[in-house]
Amino acid sequence: MSVGFVMMAHAALYRAGQVARHLADHGATVVIHVDKRTPKAEFFQLVQDVSDLGNVHFAPRLKCDWGTWSLVEASRQSAKQLLELDPSVNHVCLVSGACLPIRPVPALQQYLSDFPETDFIESVTIREVPWTQGGLSEERFTLTFPFAWKRQKRLFDAWVDVQRRFGRKRKIPSDLGPHMGSQWWCLTRRTLEAILNDPERKRIDSFFRRVWIPDESYYATLVRRHSDSIESRSLTLSKFDFQGKPHVFYDDHLMLLRQSSAFFARKIWPGARRLYGAFLGPVQQGRPKRRTPAYEIDKTFSDAVSRRTRGRAGLLMASRFPAEGFENGLTAAPYAVFHGFGDLFEDFPAWVEKNIGSRAHGHLFAPERVEFSYNLQGFAGGLSDSPSLRDYNPGAFLTNLIWNTRGEHQSFLYSPRDHQGISDFLARDPNALIASVSGAWALPLFRSGKDICELRTIAAELQKRETMHLNRLQERRTRARVRIWTLAEFLEDPDKLLQTILDDITLTGAQEFAERPKLKPIRGLAVFLQELRNAGMNPHTAGALSERRAEHNPDSSKQVIRTRGLL
Repeated sequence: MSVGFVMMAHAALYRAGQVARHLADHGATVVIHVDKRTPKAEFFQLVQDVSDLGNVHFAPRLKCDWGTWSLVEASRQSAKQLLELDPSVNHVCLVSGACLPIRPVPALQQYLSDFPETDFIESVTIREVPWTQGGLSEERFTLTFPFAWKRQKRLFDAWVDVQRRFGRKRKIPSDLGPHMGSQWWCLTRRTLEAILNDPERKRIDSFFRRVWIPDESYYATLVRRHSDSIESRSLTLSKFDFQGKPHVFYDDHLMLLRQSSAFFARKIWPGARRLYGAFLGPVQQGRPKRRTPAYEIDKTFSDAVSRRTRGRAGLLMASRFPAEGFENGLTAAPYAVFHGFGDLFEDFPAWVEKNIGSRAHGHLFAPERVEFSYNLQGFAGGLSDSPSLRDYNPGAFLTNLIWNTRGEHQSFLYSPRDHQGISDFLARDPNALIASVSGAWALPLFRSGKDICELRTIAAELQKRETMHLNRLQERRTRARVRIWTLAEFLEDPDKLLQTILDDITLTGAQEFAERPKLKPIRGLAVFLQELRNAGMNPHTAGALSERRAEHNPDSSKQVIRTRGLL
């Protein structure tokens, strides 16, 4: 009792020859079909390479097109030839020239001898196939496809559209029950002969000749008519991406293939010398004792598809930006934005680093320069403190900063004086935690010592900017985590609200800050805000500030200081 192989080859024939020799050296009969479109010189070279092997044969060559009946015809003629050449063959495996045996041939022979009556072929009903691509599931059986999709794509698409438009459909024979699956199967002699000699073969072949990609459905359907024992899976590891194209295995997949429970893998890159050397050479020591379950292999490829289609959060291609809404996350990790806290507290970034453990920057979007932590002129990701470079694309600037500091939490100050082009980005980013004290913009004006009439216009502009920013943060489409307090609310109980922020960034109740950051002087602030109102400007974002709160402030001695640019 033995196993024979039908090999479908069309390119990299020298690799197909190496695999055929490996199989033949283990006593297997091999019939190779080479696409007639393959150059004759390459074909004759393959014939010469295996001419010393008496159990390697060649089937008559047919011109083959992907997705057409020609592939079924080629495999069927080759299988018939194999059965006639070797009466001892009990199982026939269909492989491609790009397949590679990843487990010893004797192990396959022993495995099949344990299941002498079992057909190994993926065969599921068309309503349960999740991998069909291009919108053609049941339609591949009800429409006709006289044009080759790869060579005549425009004609193919036009003919499909015409049939859909005029409602042209074929009736599926009631006795067939179309099934689909991988085209790489291993069938018993009994089942294969029954398929080849089916008394209804002429009618069945006539139907499948006009099916799209019939090699994925012809055998999967007919095996249901003739087999008594079906194991609905392929012995060949063959995975496809989101476009229906096969994954290609390279040298760095060696360990994954060694751990697979499959006997063959497809599709192998012809240049993968390490793979061919490892699996076609002498059996090596140190093969894994435990085979990786199929679902773990599937997860590896599922993750690859996700990486291909969605990428990694916060990582953008060098060639183009994704369309809005299609990016996989705006940034790579959580970060905090402290709106107004720089105006309220002295050296607030130092307090953040000590109590929260975050890398605390100053005003990253300040108009004069980027205020990196510790006053650095450059930062991770090749970022410069140049405001013009930052303002060219503020969102990309922040994305770059967060991506290149993964593993270290980042935070920065923000105020209405900063560049406002980042506001919408912050609101859309689920990684952003934004703590805002509205009206804190008034504190630098209050301490500036300038005339109230001069400050009124500046105050109005700052409040306008802040209002627009806060309105954006409170929209339903906002994805950031947002906490907003008025200046009056915050000053009522700053310790409690600082602890709330700490809990938001860490875990609720996980830690308490050792000391409160030092408030800047606020004595007389309520009077100043009233003066703004008297001058015709209503600082409503500051809330109803109580002078009593300023009186109880231990740092309430009034100081007149000069701050950086007010706008």
